[in-house]
Amino acid sequence: MAWGLASQHHTVRTEFAAEQMERLADSGWAKCSSIARLVAEVGLPAITKTYLRAAFSARDWQLAEVAVRGLREKFAACRFAPEVEYGTLLVPDPSLLDTRGAVPDGARQDQLRQAGVDVVDSRLPAGRLVVQPGRAWTLVATVVGAFGPACGSYDAVRQATPTAFSVCGIDTRTLMVRQIWGARVLQCGDQPPDCELNRRWTFTIFAGEPRCEGLVPSGTVLKGKVRLRLGKRDRGIASARVAPALIVSRLEAACLTRRYRNG
Repeated sequence: MAWGLASQHHTVRTEFAAEQMERLADSGWAKCSSIARLVAEVGLPAITKTYLRAAFSARDWQLAEVAVRGLREKFAACRFAPEVEYGTLLVPDPSLLDTRGAVPDGARQDQLRQAGVDVVDSRLPAGRLVVQPGRAWTLVATVVGAFGPACGSYDAVRQATPTAFSVCGIDTRTLMVRQIWGARVLQCGDQPPDCELNRRWTFTIFAGEPRCEGLVPSGTVLKGKVRLRLGKRDRGIASARVAPALIVSRLEAACLTRRYRNG
């Protein structure tokens, strides 16, 4: 069976939803013991295929595949594009689990093989909250693997035209923030992104966050700890990556707006 999404001229398959639910139910949220324990302790629903089928509609998965495909196509020409994996990410209700900063002690025990606390530069502000409280889990289309695309420095990304980073009519830079990356690190379980133990070490630039004291925020996993840091704004080396993202629930309005404008 296939779903047609006329506004995007794509055919969306039921296999996509099944595949994504399988991956999410097998992700760090459920299979990494210390993270799954954290999910239960803060009162979030456990991530299972049964929960995902109830929480997200067929239309949600339709829009998610359109977004994932759009991200893949949009950033196909970026450096290191072949190693970037796009898919769906679950971001928890920040009133229960705020992924913008350090997670509670012990949550990394089975993820990083040690219980060390996250390292957060004391100069960093709280960070932008792009997923608001009110829903247990929010579905986001974004980078879900070890590496994001390389699009240059923080300044290069911020100074680009909106068109250069827009998918489905939405500027994906607005979600290049700590909250999204923090959720991705947890979802990846014992294979975290931007980690020195991966094939190559990288860090993710948070181009959706403002500068702090002339420096720019980024995230990485280094020396066994998740680190939220400040660095140079013009550092466009190969290790500097981004993670374009789209909140699936906001795509319906975007599709309708585009259909009206094109109508």
